[in-house]
Amino acid sequence: MNGVEIVEMSPRDGLQNEKTVLSTQDKVELVERAVRAGARRIEVTSFVNPRRVPQMADADELMAALPRHDGVRYAGLVMNARGLERALAAGVDEIDVVVVATDTFCGRNQGMTTAQACETAAGLVGAARAAGAFTTVTIGASFGCPFEGEVPVARLREVLGRVVDAGPDELALADTIGVAVPAHVTERLTLARDVAGTELPLRLHLHDTRHTGVANAVAAVAAGVSTLDASIGGAGGCPFAPAATGNVATEDLVYLFERSGVPTGLDLAETVAAAGWLEERLATRLPSALLRAGGFPPEPGPGPDA
Repeated sequence: MNGVEIVEMSPRDGLQNEKTVLSTQDKVELVERAVRAGARRIEVTSFVNPRRVPQMADADELMAALPRHDGVRYAGLVMNARGLERALAAGVDEIDVVVVATDTFCGRNQGMTTAQACETAAGLVGAARAAGAFTTVTIGASFGCPFEGEVPVARLREVLGRVVDAGPDELALADTIGVAVPAHVTERLTLARDVAGTELPLRLHLHDTRHTGVANAVAAVAAGVSTLDASIGGAGGCPFAPAATGNVATEDLVYLFERSGVPTGLDLAETVAAAGWLEERLATRLPSALLRAGGFPPEPGPGPDA
């Protein structure tokens, strides 16, 4: 394959569940570090009720403060018409709309059933595309739900059909609570391709809760998916899902694929440096493997005369 595109999630999914709330300026710095590392698609914030997700309360201010770079697209997560209105006014390039595959989790996350979320997503996608924004619909809990347990393939097929009918530019499956294994990834991406057809781009959103995230990324690429979500440092989690831990670490995927001869367009040293910076700002140990072990072969150190 030609390469893997990594959508950087740290400013949004990476921060939304952290106890430490970063300042707007620190969020700008995080985005700038991601850009310096080579990220070209970055989900920078969510336009949601700040009472429910206080870490994202500065969405409008953040978008106004972010420098613009040629070839870099900023995405925002939206849940309703008001959120979409704010996101478009703020100048996002991409809109991400979430539909959770189970009614219980969808109710906790969005205050509605999955069927209602599909209807909402269709309206948001239509309005966003009319405004010239690229649209992604992400199906949350595609591999398992913290409240209902296993998500049957038949249930996912039903939700996939409704989401595809909404007409997004891209379709993502999310392992929101990190329960998938490679066999599930292969199975459900094959199902998604069967329902969506060959023209709609597929994307996979991975969490590393049970340390299967990197293996699942390999399975996704083997299944023909070339766009993966990841978060610098492995920061992240869902505030509405018990025990949901961070996304798979961006730098861990960069090391994996670059060492395998699959380009990502990202600089490993810059990404690891960004992870170290974020760990300091959050004052918590991030789960990144590369942040602890470093790349290989090691960078040459200074000579004896240095």
